[in-house]
Amino acid sequence: MSVRLKLTLSYAGLLMIAGVLLLAAIWLFLLRYAPAEAISLRGELDENGRHGPGYFIPGRLDLWRAFAPKAAVLAVFLLALGLGGGWVLAGRMLAPVAQITEATRLVAEGSLSHRIRLPGRADEYRELADAFDAMLARLEAHVAEQRRFAANASHELRTPLAITQTMLEVARNDPRQEVGELVERLYLVNARAIDLTEALLLLSRADQRSFTHEPVDLSLLAEEAAETLLPLAEQRGVEIRTAGDVATASGSYALLLQVAVNLMHNAIVHNLAEGGTVDVATGAGPETVTLVVENTGARLTPQLLATLTEPFERGTRRIRADHAGVGLGLAIVKSIVHAHDGSLLLEARPEGGLRVTVALPAPS
Repeated sequence: MSVRLKLTLSYAGLLMIAGVLLLAAIWLFLLRYAPAEAISLRGELDENGRHGPGYFIPGRLDLWRAFAPKAAVLAVFLLALGLGGGWVLAGRMLAPVAQITEATRLVAEGSLSHRIRLPGRADEYRELADAFDAMLARLEAHVAEQRRFAANASHELRTPLAITQTMLEVARNDPRQEVGELVERLYLVNARAIDLTEALLLLSRADQRSFTHEPVDLSLLAEEAAETLLPLAEQRGVEIRTAGDVATASGSYALLLQVAVNLMHNAIVHNLAEGGTVDVATGAGPETVTLVVENTGARLTPQLLATLTEPFERGTRRIRADHAGVGLGLAIVKSIVHAHDGSLLLEARPEGGLRVTVALPAPS
């Protein structure tokens, strides 16, 4: 049976039960004051010796004969009313479900842009429809982001392969070309392709949340990342300064270390040509622990700031001429932070440079 029919029978059944109980209560009330047998009383004599009006008190059998047909008619009326009214009420109650079902069918066919937008007062159906609309919005945004990412990744991976093919064709057509120079250039192109592939694999791993949670001290991660990147900082004339308290989070040590390395590497590379600094600080609160990486550099516009975490966004203002990364550093950071149920905040410093704040839930 359909849900509408089940609800209709339920409404009709409840109405019938209520009606039968009411008729039973009336019958019991009548039985309380009705004698078992009928009583007939003759009236008193008047001055002419004639009897006045008499009195007749019906018995229980007489009451039953008068009450039963009317009770049966009323029961039939209640049944018809319950079935008809229950069918109409069930249809009205299930109308929002039909809209949600239609929206689900459209989504199954690939239409992620459809929204229910259920009108009316805020009730359980409205909450369900709003939650469904919110889920569709997030799903549509996620699918669009994945499609954009796949297109960008395909383009980025195709570039080094196309460069390699061009170099090999030139070498084949020009046998006099220096083999050492060709090998060196092919090595650089291949290294870039490997870096890009490893970054894509790391990004995929973070998105799938396929890691084991363990206590991780962000202050130790910051120190380890600073030691790892110290040669690069000295080469570029950038000073790294670390400070802060013990800040223990729960998550993957390797992935959170990658967050610190990516942020500090980005801060070193996108810094002043001379006299640049990178300040790294950790902190612990009652509910969150933070890792803050702040660097000097050029002033950033709000439009550029909004694109820094997008994959493969490497505008000329974001990179130095001697460093062209794969364009996934901050995108990986964003993905790892979200996989750890944290938040990532990017702020442009008024005097130039960038301040990045990573906030992660503190272990309970």
